[in-house]
Amino acid sequence: MTSRLPLTAALAATAVLALCLPSAAEELRVRPKAVVELFTSQGCAQCPPADALLTALAEEDDVVALAYHVDYWDYVGWTDTFGSPEFSDRQRAYAKSWNSSRIFTPQMVINGAKGVVGSRRNEVHGAVDGANLPLAMDLALVGDGNMLKVTIPPDPALEDAMVWLVTYRDRAEVSIDSGENAGKSMVYTQVVAERQLLGMWEAATGAEHKLPLAELLDNGEDGIAILVQQEHSSLPGPILGAAAYEP
Repeated sequence: MTSRLPLTAALAATAVLALCLPSAAEELRVRPKAVVELFTSQGCAQCPPADALLTALAEEDDVVALAYHVDYWDYVGWTDTFGSPEFSDRQRAYAKSWNSSRIFTPQMVINGAKGVVGSRRNEVHGAVDGANLPLAMDLALVGDGNMLKVTIPPDPALEDAMVWLVTYRDRAEVSIDSGENAGKSMVYTQVVAERQLLGMWEAATGAEHKLPLAELLDNGEDGIAILVQQEHSSLPGPILGAAAYEP
């Protein structure tokens, strides 16, 4: 007679594992090779191909894709519904860190280190394919799934950096009535809603954060990205590590 104990133990182990893992509708992305930040605008006629390319990149398991809608195209006649002067300033800060006075849309910034024209598919894929994030991170759902625990291990080979929390909308459809894209109904993805500074990551000791999901995702946001990014003279530098969670 075959014992049922091994099967019972296996079922129990499976149940415990199921409690620890995200459901099929959730996604934890903890070891990407690239963070792609698209600076775009609903008022820019050249942006839709880049918006579509970012949507495709977001489907790749090793990419964290974020769309920052700038506000400096609003003068054309259409106010970007997601535009923010803060995002325009972030793009200007990148340009200043590269000793450039020029900003444009669509622009994609790869790992905080390289900017390319966001609609040039081959250049974008080339930059992403050659990208690497040296710092590994871990995410876990804790507290009955109400909290997101972020663990960033130490790495003395790197320099200290800042830890940023970015919330974003996975998808939004917008009907544009005026400006260069007048008459179009556009679908936008990975739309950044807010950026918050969580604190410092010290290379010698690492860092850990617990984030209340209900509070962070209470305004229609669908996802969270955590970025570890160096700063030099208060200007953005290379991104060392990233992770993302989409419930």
